[in-house]
Amino acid sequence: MKKDSTIYVAGHSGLIGSAIVRNLNLQGYKNILTRSHTELDLINRKRTEDFFRKEKPEYIFLAAAKVGGIYANSTYPAEFIYENIMIQTNIIDLAYKYGVKKLLFLVSSCVYPKFCKQPMKEEYILTGAIEPTNAPFAIAKLAGFKMCQAYNCQYKTNFISVVPANVYGVNDHYDENAHVLTSLIKKFHEAKLTHADSVTIWGTGKPKREFIYADDVANACIFLMQKYNLNDIINIGTGIETSIKELAVCIKNVVGFEGEIIYDTTKPDGNIRRSLDISKTKKIGWYAGIDLEKGLKKTYRWFKIFSHVS
Repeated sequence: MKKDSTIYVAGHSGLIGSAIVRNLNLQGYKNILTRSHTELDLINRKRTEDFFRKEKPEYIFLAAAKVGGIYANSTYPAEFIYENIMIQTNIIDLAYKYGVKKLLFLVSSCVYPKFCKQPMKEEYILTGAIEPTNAPFAIAKLAGFKMCQAYNCQYKTNFISVVPANVYGVNDHYDENAHVLTSLIKKFHEAKLTHADSVTIWGTGKPKREFIYADDVANACIFLMQKYNLNDIINIGTGIETSIKELAVCIKNVVGFEGEIIYDTTKPDGNIRRSLDISKTKKIGWYAGIDLEKGLKKTYRWFKIFSHVS
């Protein structure tokens, strides 16, 4: 991938896609293609093919997806499986048809089995049942990963698939689709504004998760686009697990909330551990560079300015 290569970032306005665009610009790439959903509906095969025919992208970062939390997945399962399968099917097939040199497909850690051995190695995918609450999204992502492998096998394409850990950062969601980290930022921020005495968090705080800042994910994706050419899926993470209790204390300090943290142990904890084995990325020379505290400060700064929360 050269500095003047034509690079298409599908999903450029999202959490990871926007970080990829930022990092490509920082690294001096000059010919970056982006299209908003109103400009190009990737579910529409004809419009998507017209775009490929006209723009002729050489490299593609496929970050476009319909995303959401448990509520959205449970309420709109048909939309989640249909829209994601159509988006990735159109782009992957057209990438082959129009001779794209390399494509990177972003998967999700939800493709791992619900009761997966920890840390999760790439070969554990499809060795057990997935979490039912986000099954439509996970199945779509698995289909995309397998489609990349199939095209590589039959057509000798160079389509790679990557699985990031729990991603957070600039351009994240703070609505009903928010995940635990962003939900806690909003909760502590609102508690600070209202001078609340305490913030209540579901569960014991003992479960551990692996969090990675979006710009680290973007940096890894660009690195892998340059260095990684195998058919096997590959994990992107920090290798550091953080308990929900540790996360809550860190966010409390970053936000400046002075009240108490209460853990509602009548509520479920969820899986006790969810972390990725990152030995493959370490072996080829990539490491995350932004620690949790620094990433939270950057995220909270953006949240206060752009989240429209008073």
